[in-house]
Amino acid sequence: MQIGKVTGTVTATAKAERLTGQKLLIVDVVDASGNVLLPSQVAPDTCGAGVGDTVLLTQGSAARMAGGLSSAPVDLTIVAIVDRIST
Repeated sequence: MQIGKVTGTVTATAKAERLTGQKLLIVDVVDASGNVLLPSQVAPDTCGAGVGDTVLLTQGSAARMAGGLSSAPVDLTIVAIVDRIST
């Protein structure tokens, strides 16, 4: 898993059928200090995250295991909202 920071939303009226009803968010992949490692990734949200939230991300085939995305064309998914990071 990776840490991410939600920076925005994506609205797409024409999309793959399996993405219908999914909230798509723009997420920067960050390190534990908040430094951006990979900017502007799009991920469906499975836990009610919003702009400004720190989230946990899963990627690859594991991304399709969350929240009914088993046949959706995704490779990155938001699976948790982070309360605190301690290093």
